[in-house]
Amino acid sequence: MSGGTPVGGGYMRQRHSQGYASSGDDLEDDACSRPSPSSPRSRTWIEILENMLWLASAAFIVYYGDRHHNLIYLLWHDDRIRRLPLYLGMVGVGLNVLIFFYSSMSVWGVRRFDEKWELTSISALPFVTLLGLISFCLFSFALWPIWNFLTLPLLFTLFMACMVIFPYILIGTFRPQYDMFRTD
Repeated sequence: MSGGTPVGGGYMRQRHSQGYASSGDDLEDDACSRPSPSSPRSRTWIEILENMLWLASAAFIVYYGDRHHNLIYLLWHDDRIRRLPLYLGMVGVGLNVLIFFYSSMSVWGVRRFDEKWELTSISALPFVTLLGLISFCLFSFALWPIWNFLTLPLLFTLFMACMVIFPYILIGTFRPQYDMFRTD
């Protein structure tokens, strides 16, 4: 501990002395002055442009569909779509979303930082990846009669647009709960 008044064989720290403010050896108090790791990182204009490009491409796909009807109408009413693979792909995507939400909720329930990765479903990662690939293949098979080879880039574009939007979807404001309050 740096600088202080001798009291009974030890030193008592003085908070308002210049020596205390300039030393960095007290990690507890130094941690208060550091920026929090949860503060949002500023994005570059290239990242913003890329995200806008994915979103504009996905909006174009949804709006124009097959040039006669939009994508939503096609998914509901077009007879060229193979329905069973489409529904199974939707079930796979729904399961993936449920696993992501469950994992994110269980991370926020953990108190200590080092326990977060131990308790979350890292073992579910191969299952989520396999389920995502199977869903992509099922969607490709179901929508192939409409767009043929263009089905693959269309599905990938819609996937990337979902990945751009997903971080902004919040169920509520997540803040870590602390058991003890600081008293200094």
